[in-house]
Parts: sequence; C-alpha cells; structure tokens
Amino acid sequence: MDQSRIRNFSIIAHIDHGKSTLADRMLLRAGAITQREFREQLLDDMDLERERGITIKASAVTIHYERDGKTYVLNMIDTPGHVDFHYEVSRSLAACEGCLLVVDCAQGVEAQTVANAHLASRSELAIVPVVNKVDLPAARPEDTAMEIEHLIAHPAEDCLFTSAKTGQGTDEMLNAIVDQLPAPAGNPEGKTRALIFDSTYDDYRGVIVFVRVLDGRLKVGDEVRMVGTGETHEISEMGKFTPKRTLCKEFGTGEVGFISANIRSIASVHVGDTLTLDADPADEPLPGYRPPQQMVFCDFFCGPQTQFPDLREALEKLQLNDAALTFQPISSDALGFGFRCGFLGMLHMEIVQERLEREHDADVVQTAPTVGYEVLKTDGSVVEVDSAGELPPTDQIEEIREPFVRVDLIVPADAIGAVMQIAEERRAEYQKTEYLSSDRVILSYEFPLAEIIYDFYDKLKSGTRGYGTMDYEMIGCRANDLVKLDILVNENRIDALSLICHRSKADPRGRAVIQKLRKEIPRHQFEVPLQAAIGSRIIARETIRAIRKNVTAKCYGGDVTRKRKLLEKQKAGKRRMKMVGNVEIPQKAFMAVLEGEED
Repeated sequence: MDQSRIRNFSIIAHIDHGKSTLADRMLLRAGAITQREFREQLLDDMDLERERGITIKASAVTIHYERDGKTYVLNMIDTPGHVDFHYEVSRSLAACEGCLLVVDCAQGVEAQTVANAHLASRSELAIVPVVNKVDLPAARPEDTAMEIEHLIAHPAEDCLFTSAKTGQGTDEMLNAIVDQLPAPAGNPEGKTRALIFDSTYDDYRGVIVFVRVLDGRLKVGDEVRMVGTGETHEISEMGKFTPKRTLCKEFGTGEVGFISANIRSIASVHVGDTLTLDADPADEPLPGYRPPQQMVFCDFFCGPQTQFPDLREALEKLQLNDAALTFQPISSDALGFGFRCGFLGMLHMEIVQERLEREHDADVVQTAPTVGYEVLKTDGSVVEVDSAGELPPTDQIEEIREPFVRVDLIVPADAIGAVMQIAEERRAEYQKTEYLSSDRVILSYEFPLAEIIYDFYDKLKSGTRGYGTMDYEMIGCRANDLVKLDILVNENRIDALSLICHRSKADPRGRAVIQKLRKEIPRHQFEVPLQAAIGSRIIARETIRAIRKNVTAKCYGGDVTRKRKLLEKQKAGKRRMKMVGNVEIPQKAFMAVLEGEED
C-alpha cells in the first residue's frame, strides 16, 4: 500500500458526545457496511458497552475511501470518553498521526474534551475539530465553535459541522481526514519495528496482538521477537477489521492490524512492547507507554461458586485486554484467599467486576475501595501502602501522605456557590476560575483523591442540575493529618475492617461502622463491646447485649436475697464466658460494613 495514502487517526471526545455513532456513519458512507448492517454502536461489541451506551475498549477498524479515482486507507480508532478510560485514549493516540476532536453542540466543551485536547496536543497530533449533533433543537454550533477556538486556538470558522444521526457533514469530515491529517512517517526499507497497542485472548488462537508498523514490514511466516520479553514466535495469521475480520498477507509501514502467532502464554505479551524480526532485529525499541497510575484499590475474594485458581486465570485473561488493571494475591482471616486489584477509577472497578462475572463466570466478593498512601518512617525510608493492615506500627511512622489530584470542574455560572460548598466539605484547595463563555465556568481545585472516589460525582451532578462535568489527573502525594481507625470486637482488633482516614472524619466514620456491625452480629451468651479506636484511644462504642435466661422465674415470693444470689451467680458465669468465649462474626456482617461504609 502506498504510504502517502494511509491515515491513522483517533476519535476523541467527552462521554456521550457521539464518537461511536460518528464512526458508524463513516463506515456506512465509505461502503464498509450496508444500510441493512448499519446499527447504533456497531464498533461497541461488548454487551456491557451496548447496555450502558458507553465505549469501554478502543476499537480499531480500517476504512477504504475512494476519492478522485484514488483509494485511501483510513485506520480509525474509536476511543472511550469516560475519565476512567483515559489510559485507553493515550495508548490509541500513540498509534496515530491525527485525531478528530468531537464536541456535542448542545452541551459544548466539557471536562474530558479539555483533557483529551491537551493529551492530543502533548502527543503533537494534528487535530480536526468536529461540532456534532447540529440537528438537535438545542444546538449552538457557532457558540461551540468559539469555545473550541478558546480551548485549542483553532479558528472557529474551520470547524466541521456534522450530525452523526442524519449523516450531515460526513463527506466533508472524510475529506478533512485525507487533506488535513498527515500520512504516517517511517522508513519502509528500515529494520522492522511495530508497536503493540492492544491485545486480547482467544480460546482457539491464543493471544492476538494489535500492532501499528512504524518501520519496515511484517508478513505471514515471519519469525518475530518481542523486545521486552525476548520471546520469538512465527506469524501464522494477520489481518484487519473492516469492520469484518479480513485476512491479509503483509503489513507495510504505517499500517494497523492484528497478528496471531500461536502465543499461548498470557505473560508473553505486554502492551507497549516492540515487535521486530528475529533474523534482523531493530537496534533500539520504541518508547512504548508510561505505566498507568492506579487510583483506586479494592479486594476481590472468591465467592461460594469460584475457586482461587479460577479467579486468578480470569484476572490474567482480563489483564491482557485491559493493561490498566493490576492485581496481587492476599489472604484475609474473614474472607479467605483473594486478590488486591488496582483500578483507574470507580467505573473501571465496576466494569472489571461485571466482566469477571459475565465473561468468566467468576463469583466475586468485593470489599470497599481505598486509595494508595505513602508512609515516611522514622528511619527516613518511604513505603507505599494501599490498605490500613499494611501500615507500620505507630511508633515507626513519621508522617502519612495521601494522593492529591488536580480537578477541573466545568459548571454553569449560576451553580458556582453550590459547587464551592461541596468542594469545601471535601477538603479541597481552590486554584482558579476561568470563564469558557458567559454562562459556563471552569473551576480548578486540588482534592485529596479519597474525597472524590465515592460519591463526589453524584453530589456534583445534584448541585449543578446535571450540567456539571469533571476531569482529574494525579499530581502526587502530600502529608496530612491522617490516622488509622481500628475496629475492635470484644477488645480484639479486626484487620479487615481497619481503614485510613483524616482525623476530622474518624469519629463519624468509626461510629457508622460499629452501628452497622451491631445490627449484623448476632447476640451471644455474653456482652460484646464494639469499639472504634485511634491507637489506644477509644472514640466510639456500641454494646451487643448478652442473651439472658430468666433465672428468677422459679422464685415465688420469699426473701429478695434469693433472687439477688441467683442473678449474681449468672453474672459471674457471663464474666467467665466472656474471658474464654469467641465472637463469631458472620461474613454478611463484613460485607454490610464494607459495602455501606460511606452511607
């Protein structure tokens, strides 16, 4: 294929601004699919994507576009819009020379629009701004074009106006891709280097890798080497999605497609690795990707229907398709064997759990999410912990640092007061205010990550009548007045229920946990105290009363000392029982606390 007629591009936008529908419309216009095959979210082939109406995995598809008697090959990557899948977007952009920045003209520029535009600029990609949904009654195309000009300094009059629903502007968009985006650079005669930008697992073919060839060429039968792992494999099959699976014999410089090489081991493939020919290897690998920064941690334990090895295998297969997921084995006295998993956010965590249950039939018990902390010890060393049980003893801790994120909130101007109040309650530090237009504002804050991962987004939507959007990025860890909150049942510490929180929040958090435990733990033959403590100081207490038999029932009249003697004898028995008795905490009590900790 002539390299000058190849265009590699991504479609980036805020969630629900019409990326996937626009991609479907381009496939239809270029003749890749027929009108009968055309349906909404054609590229979102995962059940979860279709149910939720969002893109979770980036999809790569090749379009053959005829113009002026020439055939252009457009390799399009449709990317997710949600902040939790930001890493998918960054990986996709590394395989492209340009992108379409899509903005819904009824909503205007939103938080992920800003983040993705900056990401594309940092990657030095050519940007074609597209104002979508111009057919809506509430459309504001000119205003939206001015917001885009303010955002990326691209002239408003150069924006493309389209409607993915009706097909308006599709021809202009395809022509802009050909005219405004550059052809891929690279040396077709040089040593072969291909970037692995995604991978998936097939029960029959093994690991399938998606590659972008930057230099040289690849063909069926080549012996290729993974530079990162040093393993070699022979290419047995290669092809593209058009969007049907179409096999081919060779990839030239600048082309994108999938390769099958009978790779059976999941550990053999790493996203961001470089493929080269074993007979004539490249002198140096491609830069690859910066490892994703896990924001949220959560423990997955085996449910009644799943064994530990099955859960491990399911997570390994999922990790192959989702490079941002990390996991390591742990064990708990209360919940048995499981894995501590790292995620990019709360939606990412939900999606992983649902994919485990749907695609791998895994029955998982999930604990409450937490964030990772840095601990400076008295000997000067720094350790990273992502659960309270890993904290060193109190006398060895100099300070605890919590992760902070920079948050951009795009809100209506009349909701600034409500949003600032919500931010103040969450220990946020105000940075600046910037006006996008007369009625829309960007508020910049620095938040502790622990304060926004639970229900902050819901509160933001409530405070802005559904119009507020947010985007965040990690800025590092800072020391704060953080404490370890211990939960004691019958004066025994329960590690699975310990947590790290700010001192000002410890009292209400501790009280809420033990009140929930009191409802779930059954009564015993002796009194069971439930306590929340910081170090040796008890800050909250509840008591589960003992089951008592009416020992005075058989005393009819007579001296009151007979009844007292029986009651004292019962009390002494209860005391002896408390000294030797164990409190049995049912699993449902752990789950009630872990699931509803923030209520």
